[in-house]
Parts: sequence; structure tokens; C-alpha cells
Amino acid sequence: MKKIAFTLIAVSALGLAACKPTPAANNVVANESNAMNAAMTDMNAAMADANMAASSAMNSAANAADSAAAAASNAANTATNATK
Repeated sequence: MKKIAFTLIAVSALGLAACKPTPAANNVVANESNAMNAAMTDMNAAMADANMAASSAMNSAANAADSAAAAASNAANTATNATK
């Protein structure tokens, strides 16, 4: 019985020793996490820039449409006034 208990303790100790984290592995994980965070930050900045550009283009198009409508209205008013 003592031999079985001693064997179990020895196997458990070896198993625990094998699970000990190594600094190199921890560095790889930390570097991977830092790279992922940097990529996400860059992607979020790029998306914000794209959103701002799209919003600006939409506003420019709306302003151009408003200007065209105002010009057409002015032309119609001028034509109406000329026939009076």
C-alpha cells in the first residue's frame, strides 16, 4: 500500500512540475496579446476615419443637391417673373 501511495505522490509531483509555466511561453502569450491589441486599435482608428470620410461625402452630396434645387427654383422664379 505504501508503494502505491509513494508512486501516486511521485507521479503527481512530476505532473505538477510539467505544468509549471515558463517565462518564454508567457512572453509569447504577452507578445501575441499586445499585437492583437495594437491591431484592434489600428482597425478602430481606420474605421473611424472611414466613417468620417463617408459622413463628409454624404454631407457634401446633400449640400450639392440643395444648391441644385435652389438654382432650379431661382431659374423658375426668374422665368415666371420675365413672363409677367
